[in-house]
Amino acid sequence: MQIKIASRLLLLLIMLFISSYAMSQPPRGPLVVSPQIHPDKKVTYRYQAPSAKEVKLSAQFEKGPVAMTKEANGIWSVTVGPVKPDIYPYNFVVDGISVMDPANVAFFPNERFKASLVDIPGDTPLIHALKDVPHGAVSYEYYPSVTGTTGSLVVYTPPGYDKDASKKYPVFYLIGGTTDTEETWFKVGRANLILDNLIAEGKAKPMIIVMPYGNIEARIAEEKGGPKPADPMGRESEEAVSRAKTFEADLVKNVLPYIEKNYRTVNNKDNRAIGGFSRGGGQTLRTAFSNMDKFSWVCSYSAYLSPKEMESSYKPIYENASRTNQQLKLFWISVGNEDFLYKSTVEFMDFLKAKNVNYKSLVTDGGHTWMNTKVYLTQTAQLLFK
Repeated sequence: MQIKIASRLLLLLIMLFISSYAMSQPPRGPLVVSPQIHPDKKVTYRYQAPSAKEVKLSAQFEKGPVAMTKEANGIWSVTVGPVKPDIYPYNFVVDGISVMDPANVAFFPNERFKASLVDIPGDTPLIHALKDVPHGAVSYEYYPSVTGTTGSLVVYTPPGYDKDASKKYPVFYLIGGTTDTEETWFKVGRANLILDNLIAEGKAKPMIIVMPYGNIEARIAEEKGGPKPADPMGRESEEAVSRAKTFEADLVKNVLPYIEKNYRTVNNKDNRAIGGFSRGGGQTLRTAFSNMDKFSWVCSYSAYLSPKEMESSYKPIYENASRTNQQLKLFWISVGNEDFLYKSTVEFMDFLKAKNVNYKSLVTDGGHTWMNTKVYLTQTAQLLFK
């Protein structure tokens, strides 16, 4: 009898707990599937907002916001496309306010607004697609940085890295752009999957990729409890150049020693490459030109240095062009013909050409986008360390 009473009490307590837990949960609306990619490459987006007066889709593959239609259950939807296969950022604009897609776990790592991401697959897998090939590993690392702060890195090691403890690898230091974080080359640029696929096809040498955070001042402010400083006014302003120097010092004095102590690396200039997109491309050029003893492979994606800055800070690069050409095994410059930095980048290339500094270039369609960066990385990764 006592056993039956105890069982009933236990069942009652469980029912009360479940009831209390259910009552404490926020109300749940209908299941929202978004984005939904159709076989014909059209994409349906949905957003639940019963009280909203207007919802629009803002996507990088559209020329402007696209109005969405409200359904009876309070879900707004729109179908667009077909869309060219690639990875694109998008968001919703709800009564004038930009919001992420709450039904989508994929987002764009950023210091500011974090857009959602849609990955539209190709009929033939794209170079950044997850394929049935050996995969490398991605690790998050923390290292002692400037002014007593702790820096953060994302590090890719190639397939087989953990199987042969005697093998050493070259290193590619790969930097994101303004407002990007150390995760952007990994989560948006898909550097790990691009290298996995190229290595599997025998098109790229196995290498370590180190992806640092480019905004040292923001990290210092965050860790010391201060406000994040505003971005410099102009890419060649005194403040921008000063911050690039801070990044350079951190990379050369802190990141390189940390990586070379904790990973199996070949520690000479011919086995180090540096590359970056946008602000990271400017950091790449300034760091490389100031440390020609450290890097033999330099990749600038959607970036430039002006003739004025070259003349004031980097005369040895072009005054002794033959020496520069011997020192650099690859000097790569790429940009899109609709990029807002296209004109300045072409001016930079013309300056180098006039000074007989050798470089390889690639001008693609499109603008200042992460769709283009994947193209640039794919092309340059096949040239590095060969």
